[in-house]
Amino acid sequence: MATNAEMGRAGEEAAASYLTTVGLRILDRNWRCRHGEVDIIGVDGDIVVFVEVKTRSGDGYGTPAEAVTPAKAQRIHRLAGLWLAERSGPWVPVRFDVVEVVIADGRGPLLSHLRAAF
Repeated sequence: MATNAEMGRAGEEAAASYLTTVGLRILDRNWRCRHGEVDIIGVDGDIVVFVEVKTRSGDGYGTPAEAVTPAKAQRIHRLAGLWLAERSGPWVPVRFDVVEVVIADGRGPLLSHLRAAF
């Protein structure tokens, strides 16, 4: 049985691979500052996309996206502002996505990409 950390890493790897396949150019992974972490930051055309990856072994506790609470979304918004402030460029459009990953025993990961989730 995988630990939560191992499952989380596997989910982030699956999400990054999927996002690259659908055309997202990944700029940063697991970007951290003292206020928190953003799982994946990328560019989709001219839009900077901040992605929260939620991985579960099943839906017994609800869908993975349901774990993105309003407080978590607010924290990611704040982190996005800090990440953008480090790069003193022009204003750019941003989007906040969630990638749900369900890794069930004996099956490959099932992914769902929620664009503009919050």
